[in-house]
Amino acid sequence: MPVEIKSDGRERLRFLHGDVPIPPYPGWAQSNRALISITTLLLEFHRASALVASHLQTWSDELADPLGGTVVCHNDVCLENVVFRDGVAIGLLDFDFAAPGRPLYDLAQFARMCVPIDDELSAERLGWNISDNPARLRTVTDAYGLAAEARHDLIDILDRSMNRGQDFVRRRVAAGDSNFIRMLEEMGGIERYERRRRWWESRRTEFVAALT
Repeated sequence: MPVEIKSDGRERLRFLHGDVPIPPYPGWAQSNRALISITTLLLEFHRASALVASHLQTWSDELADPLGGTVVCHNDVCLENVVFRDGVAIGLLDFDFAAPGRPLYDLAQFARMCVPIDDELSAERLGWNISDNPARLRTVTDAYGLAAEARHDLIDILDRSMNRGQDFVRRRVAAGDSNFIRMLEEMGGIERYERRRRWWESRRTEFVAALT
């Protein structure tokens, strides 16, 4: 439910009418058309949020870019946080974890969840039916217009994300968050993250090749 700021400084709520996919994800939400549309929307968001004076606000640090930055990033662009209309992304939801960072970091987290860059068992539990993940990552980088050097940096960010992705979930579980406790149980416990790390190490060269 986005908030529109009028010229006189007052807030006005605006509702987006459309479809929000949830697991198991429907086939249309897994299409390259949907993936490209989310990438394009994220690029537009980054261009707009670069105009925000981020230092004047207070932001969540739970999923924030560890290296920081000046552009407000969403940090949690998964399919459940995207509104679609006729299979095309038209809006982003849930800005609870928004924070200043690098757009490339935000892009990497989105790609990790929506390519997806995940082991087969975890992906299947969410309903994913994707056969060529490296090619879909190339689709994301092409749609975003990443230069060659930035594509190498994207891989480096993914390396770090695979090694620290469980930290956030551990904190939420330790705090007694029932939603995260249930999610972790459904995804096979904390082993899910070690399984993903091993998968990434075995497939990493394929992703690198796809981006070069």
